[in-house]
Amino acid sequence: MPANAAVRDYLLTRRSVGLAFLQEPGPDAGQLKTLLTIATRVPDHGKLAPWRLVVIDGDARAAAGEKLAQIAKAKNPAIEEAALNNERRQFLPAPLTIGVLSTAQEHVKIPQFEQLISAGNVALNLVHGAYALGFAAQWVTRWFAYDETAAAMLGARPGERFVGFVHIGTPTAVIEDRPRPDLDAVVTRWQG
Repeated sequence: MPANAAVRDYLLTRRSVGLAFLQEPGPDAGQLKTLLTIATRVPDHGKLAPWRLVVIDGDARAAAGEKLAQIAKAKNPAIEEAALNNERRQFLPAPLTIGVLSTAQEHVKIPQFEQLISAGNVALNLVHGAYALGFAAQWVTRWFAYDETAAAMLGARPGERFVGFVHIGTPTAVIEDRPRPDLDAVVTRWQG
């Protein structure tokens, strides 16, 4: 396979863009289908497809946020209104959020951990796919990914868990790069 300088340069410079800096327009129906196709082209030992995707867009964004605020209020009746407003905006202003669920199951040959990693790759491919289509993205995992009531409200079935939510939209700002790990600190060479 020949070298692809454009892909290399993209991977060397890719940067998440926070939810607050994502706006309309988001992907149209055709772009969304392409994005979902890109997302699901991941390593998947055994062809199990051990993941599912939940699309949150349009009016569903505010509705999901309102339900999160209700759950937060039920769990903490003393919660302040400002915090409830933050919950209401969990899927705003980005025009599209895709929740990635791990559906890992017991398998005679393929560990659940390996299946979970495959779901993580779906989330990362969503980020890369968004950029390939001219958008920006941020992959986050917040309290509602771990809270059973909230996760179920957002579409998790029994035995499933969210590995994250990928917010996608048109960036309103150029985000400066952050310091990256020193390779000498994170890479070792096996010596036998």
